[in-house]
Amino acid sequence: MGVFYNTGLRYKEGLPVHREDAPPAPFPSLTCAGYDGLMVVLPTMGPLHLTQPRYNAVSLLRQIELRRPEKLYLASYSPEGLAERVWRDQHDLAMFFLVPWVEERGVPIVALGERAEALQAEAERFLEYLGSMPRGDEVKQRFAQADREIVDFLTVPRMPEDLGSEDFLAGLRERLGAVRDLAGEGPATGFREQRMADVAARIAELEDPEAVVLVDVLDYPVLLSQLGGSVDGPVPLEPDEAERARAVMDRAWRLEEDDAWGNLIGQLMELEQAEARFLAAQVYLAAGQAQDALRLMEEVSRGDFSTPEYLPGYLLARLGQLYDLNGQRERAVRVYRSVLALSWVPAEAREIALAGMRTPFQPSPQG
Repeated sequence: MGVFYNTGLRYKEGLPVHREDAPPAPFPSLTCAGYDGLMVVLPTMGPLHLTQPRYNAVSLLRQIELRRPEKLYLASYSPEGLAERVWRDQHDLAMFFLVPWVEERGVPIVALGERAEALQAEAERFLEYLGSMPRGDEVKQRFAQADREIVDFLTVPRMPEDLGSEDFLAGLRERLGAVRDLAGEGPATGFREQRMADVAARIAELEDPEAVVLVDVLDYPVLLSQLGGSVDGPVPLEPDEAERARAVMDRAWRLEEDDAWGNLIGQLMELEQAEARFLAAQVYLAAGQAQDALRLMEEVSRGDFSTPEYLPGYLLARLGQLYDLNGQRERAVRVYRSVLALSWVPAEAREIALAGMRTPFQPSPQG
C-alpha cells in the first residue's frame, strides 16, 4: 500500500517535530433523509479506494449507514471466499472497515457470487496460458495496456454520485469492452457476464426491493445491466470528520515527491488513529529522519494498533527495519519474529520480515 513498500529513503527538509494529537472526532449518525426506497447497488474499489478522497472506505460505510440495512449482500464474493476472508489478500480496503462495522451492529453479510473466486482466477490462468503461445507476449502486452487504461480511468478522483452516472458507466463499459474484444467473454474476463447474471438471478429471488448490494467496480456496470429497472447508487453526502481523516491517511499511503510532506505530517498528527501515527512515522522515514520515525513508531507500538487488520503486520515489519537502521539487531529480529507469529499478515509485510530475519535491513540507494 503505497509508501510502505518503497524501502528506498527519500529526503525533504523542514518536517515538523513530533507533537501530541488533537482529540478524536466522533463518527456521526446519519439520517435516512433523501433515501427513496429503491434497491441500492454500491461499487467497491479494492485498493483503488486510496485514490478516491470522496469515495474512500469510510465514504462507502456512510453510504451503507444511510440506508440502515438489515442485511448486506456481496455480489463479487462467494460464501466460501467470505468465510475464508480472502478479501484480506486481495487488498480489498473497504472490507477491512466493513467487516468490523457489521460485526459491531449485528448486520449479516450474505455472499451471492457462487464460485466467484475460482472463476475470477481464470483470468490470471488465461494470461499464463497466453505466455506459452506463439506471439503470446505480444497479446499479453495488449491485455496489460487495456488494464492500464482501466486503472487510469478508475483512479480519477470522483464524487460519490458520479460513480452511478451514465458518463462513468459508459466509460467503464468501453474500457472493459476492450479487454473482452481481445479474447471474448470467458476466462479472459473472469466470466464476468456469467457471474453477474447468476448474481442478478439470486437477487431477484430475495424478494427484497430495498436490498443493499456491494459489488466490485469492475462487475458494477455488468450487474446494473443484468438487474435492469430502477436501482439506486451512491448519493451526494457532505464529508464528515471520519471521512476526511481517512482521506488524509490514504494520501499518506500514496506519498509522492510533490506532496507537502510537512503539512501531511501535521494533519496525520492531529488524528487519534494508530494508523495515522504509523503513517506519520513513514513520512519521517521517507524524508531520511529515521530517529524521528523510530521514536514515533515505538510510541505507536506501545498502544493499541490492532485495527485495521492490516496494520499490525505493516507496523511491526517497519519497526524491525527501523531497529536495523539504528543498529539494534536483536530487537529487530525479535520484532520480525512477532510479524511471522501473527495469525494473519499482509504478504508484503511477511516478505519484509523474512528478508529481515536473513539480513539486516538497508535502504535502497537513492535513484
